[in-house]
Amino acid sequence: MKKLVLAEKPSVGRELARVLNCYKRETGYIEGEHYIVTWALGHLVELAQPAAYSERYKRWSLRDLPMLPPVLQQEVIEQSKDQFAVVKSLIKRPDIESLVIATDAGREGELVARWIMKLADYQGPAHRLWISSQTEGAIKEGFANLKEASLYDNLYKAAESRAAADWYVGMNVTRALTCHYDAKLSAGRVQTPTLALMTRREDEIEAFSGQFYWTLKADFIHFSASYYPTEDTIRITEEATAKALEASLVGKQGRVVSLETVQRNEQPPLAYDLTELQRDANNLLDFSAKQTLDVLQALYEQHKIVTYPRTDSRYITTDIVATLPDRLRSLADTPFAPLCSGFVKDGFRVDEERFVQDLQVTDHHAIIPTEQRVNLSRLNAQEKALWELIVLRFLEVLSPDYIYQTTTLIAEVEESRFKTRLTIPVQQGWRSVATLIGKRSAQASLGEEDEASPALLSLKQGDGLTISSLKLRKLATTAPSRYTEATLLSAMEHAGRFVDDAKLKKRLSNGLGTPATRADIIEKLIQNHYIERAGKELVPTPKGRELVRLAPEELRSPELTGRWEERLGNIAEGKENGDLFIQDIKRNASALVTQVTGSSDVFSPHFPDAKQCPYCKTPMMKVVDEIGQNHYLCQKLSCSYEEMEVKKRVPKPQAAKPVEPEKKMVVKVKAVETDSVKKRVVVKKKAPVQAFSLPDEVEAPSYTWETVIEVVRPSKLAFRAERNERPPENRGGWRSPVQSSHLVEQTPSEGGSFADFLKLNEERKKRDRDKKRK
Repeated sequence: MKKLVLAEKPSVGRELARVLNCYKRETGYIEGEHYIVTWALGHLVELAQPAAYSERYKRWSLRDLPMLPPVLQQEVIEQSKDQFAVVKSLIKRPDIESLVIATDAGREGELVARWIMKLADYQGPAHRLWISSQTEGAIKEGFANLKEASLYDNLYKAAESRAAADWYVGMNVTRALTCHYDAKLSAGRVQTPTLALMTRREDEIEAFSGQFYWTLKADFIHFSASYYPTEDTIRITEEATAKALEASLVGKQGRVVSLETVQRNEQPPLAYDLTELQRDANNLLDFSAKQTLDVLQALYEQHKIVTYPRTDSRYITTDIVATLPDRLRSLADTPFAPLCSGFVKDGFRVDEERFVQDLQVTDHHAIIPTEQRVNLSRLNAQEKALWELIVLRFLEVLSPDYIYQTTTLIAEVEESRFKTRLTIPVQQGWRSVATLIGKRSAQASLGEEDEASPALLSLKQGDGLTISSLKLRKLATTAPSRYTEATLLSAMEHAGRFVDDAKLKKRLSNGLGTPATRADIIEKLIQNHYIERAGKELVPTPKGRELVRLAPEELRSPELTGRWEERLGNIAEGKENGDLFIQDIKRNASALVTQVTGSSDVFSPHFPDAKQCPYCKTPMMKVVDEIGQNHYLCQKLSCSYEEMEVKKRVPKPQAAKPVEPEKKMVVKVKAVETDSVKKRVVVKKKAPVQAFSLPDEVEAPSYTWETVIEVVRPSKLAFRAERNERPPENRGGWRSPVQSSHLVEQTPSEGGSFADFLKLNEERKKRDRDKKRK
């Protein structure tokens, strides 16, 4: 008898098979003496589309809302049906004694496996593999300590409840918005409040009116100090006041009223969770959140040199402490080797009060290196850069405090107060780690060195001072900054600060979405043209701003997610019944639909660079695709016209060559005098034959580029008009044209298929062979 191991991805499945001594490769699985390892392709099963519950749901209509099936069904994803058939056939094999769930150890990973087991009708015993790294040692230890799958039943119920809630709310509100406003709009309990954060910031930027302020800096010969009109600011709000101070204080004498030197300790930062790593990678490496997650997944699955990526914890558990020396030894062939060997030999910091926190770790601990020996030559540039961030942070955590000494001087000149500060490092501690590879730590220090002169150290309280000169600067307040991916991830993680209710703030401790889904939410907003990238900034489009204006207030606020996450957490812990939660969600979805359909607002985005739709006369949104071509999309769903500007290379018209006139030979006969004895004989020779020559080669034509308009998606209005003009016997059902890449997931292919190209290639070869025979 054998155990069937179900992994989430083929790459993980192959690694599990190697460790479990499975070497017989078949289509969709690998078999060994004791185990058979198969895999999902991420997901094999999803919630069924509305049409699965009723024929009337195939057509989007307000009269059919809300859609509230009593129980949601699952269905096999069309693109993954072949792999699902493989898994199902393995489950039904008589020599399978049990199943091991080896999908990602988390809420969504549990859902992937349970839905496959449900649709394949698996009824046998099941166990759970729960590991945080893909190293051989971790896999062997995990299989030696398999858990009963029933221990994770509540985690599965929470995951299924989350999926059902998103279906009921997302499907109903999206259809309501789309049908009511005749525009392709979508909404959800995470994407809509995330979009609202950005549109609110854009409103603040537009409403911002800057103000001028002035600063005054005094030169005391050996050092300089800034003027402080109040205790905590250097801003002077009145120009007259600033100029009066400048004129009156030059050359005036004062004294040191305060001189204080304090030594401070700054503890190292905590290790990375996914969100913190995505922030730093965006700031330092210009990685998008999705790019960071993809590269991190490769470091985890393929190279096996970092632990589980999709974690929300920045701590480790007590059992990990014993493995730290081996993790340090794994870095022996890297630039960090000198520090690591020193740590192994002389010891390192294990902060049990901050870093080692069993209660702070839920599913997975912080992202740290594994015990797998690192070979940097196998990493590409992106993988190496992200790996360096992770290792640098890991070694900083194990390093001593950064100790610095701060000297603060306060001088008073004619009741005007000036202040400066000097910071001198005493012990670099964790800040010295980055210097090993010639880089700066991603963690900003509280005690950054100031530029004040060391001359401060020679002064004492009561010493006299003289202002030799003053520098007055005029500055202006700046508008709030647009969100970057780094700052948006922070806002999503700490969404509770945008909520006034104290209880909801606490519920939103986990923020909007999860570390694993935030990157996908940002990408989805970009793909739907609700936001766009402008350098590192994320800018809401007019369509995105209009969606936020029209969406129900409840969906625009993070509060809904706060309430959901609290209840889902209770379901995962067995404190709440998932059925009661779903009943409340259905009532909520129905109320949201009523709110949308009862609105008298109109969808009217303002596109600054729009073109008018030739069919419905509404503005078309300009979108630039991945190869730089301009698309114009009509936003009216009943029209849906789309065109694009295409640059085509066309030959320049050739200038006509001037035609030389034909040369004619005229023979004139000279008159002969009759009375002359002499006779003149005229001999006519044939014209010389011109030598044969080939015509000159035709000059290669030169080319130019011209922009033409191509229809990507014909207008529905044009089709209806054409159909009404046909006689009834010639009318047929409407056939959807090729879909635009902006509106569907798959981009239509152009030209022939690969099979067509192969066929044409074979025909050409056959013609060539036939010519040679002749």
